[in-house]
Amino acid sequence: MTTRVVHVIPTMDLGGAEKQLCLLAENLPRDRFDVHVMLLTRDGPRSRRLRRAGIPVTLIGKRFKVDPSALFRLRKELVRLKPEIVHTWIFAANSFGRAAARLAKVPRIFASERCVDPWKTEAHFLIDRRLARFTEAITTNSTGVRDFYAAHGIDPNLFRIIPNGIESQDVSSSAVPVIDREEARRRLEVPDGHKLILAVGRLWPQKRYRDLIWSAELMATLRENITLVIIGDGPQRGELLRFRDAVTFPDRVRFVGDRNDVIQLLPHADLFWIGSEFEGQSNSLIEAMQAGLAVVASDIPGNRDLIRHDETGRLVQLGDTADFARQSLFLLDHPEERSRMGEAAKRRIAADFTVGAMVDRYAALYLGS
Repeated sequence: MTTRVVHVIPTMDLGGAEKQLCLLAENLPRDRFDVHVMLLTRDGPRSRRLRRAGIPVTLIGKRFKVDPSALFRLRKELVRLKPEIVHTWIFAANSFGRAAARLAKVPRIFASERCVDPWKTEAHFLIDRRLARFTEAITTNSTGVRDFYAAHGIDPNLFRIIPNGIESQDVSSSAVPVIDREEARRRLEVPDGHKLILAVGRLWPQKRYRDLIWSAELMATLRENITLVIIGDGPQRGELLRFRDAVTFPDRVRFVGDRNDVIQLLPHADLFWIGSEFEGQSNSLIEAMQAGLAVVASDIPGNRDLIRHDETGRLVQLGDTADFARQSLFLLDHPEERSRMGEAAKRRIAADFTVGAMVDRYAALYLGS
């Protein structure tokens, strides 16, 4: 007898929550769970892997922010499927999904908060608090997320902290061909002899890429052989390019857009940067640590859950661009320290952030054990 679980999420875009949902849905034991995924707003590239794995994906098609027809279409699908569990992810799906599950008389309702959300107004938190009354548990990946919502009136005892899982990446396998340092630099158009710093993520204000650009320029005024490469795309691209061109030069800070070869590129970087204002638990940071990179990161709860200062990386006060540059220059000047931190980071990810451990914890939650 399998337990039917329906996951509801706004989209299948290339985000961290979407990636974790896919890993969970694909790896829950099929002899114990019958998994379905519903997309509240639109489809996206990650749904291809769900369909390849034989997981049914249903698009509800919410057309605007408050679309009551989407609520009733979602309720209708839940009545049809009769799941024992509905698990919703991210605010829009947490709101519409939990309300629809309640209307459909689903016995057990879970939600998932993936990040601290300073953009939320009191109206958003009011919705969160009311929906929490009939939510069995709220999963998250970080103590920082739990504490953020507890400060806004959500019972902290509702939260279950389940760290993100990351797939083992074997760049020696035929599926992921090995490239050398020269090829990595050629792909990224980094000049010979330059130290390579990577940052990976969506181009939007949360990531504070202006801070990283300014830190790179501070470093480059002291040494001309440093290039920061930012991998990712998003709504701030044009603005950030203009800012870059106003304060520095393209050979010091390069934007290369979304790429599908990040796993091949990471081992050839000298440092990894993440300067975010808020995070839940950054998948790109986990991947960098898995690749054995020393990291310089903003000292925020999500990053603090991953990085142990001076052991697996360096933490810098949020927005302190001068210290970001200073810590990075120190690590570039001390390759033995970079290597020590990178190896410690790699061991930490291998020990604590596997897909298997993540899936086991969700399975135990669903089974009530």
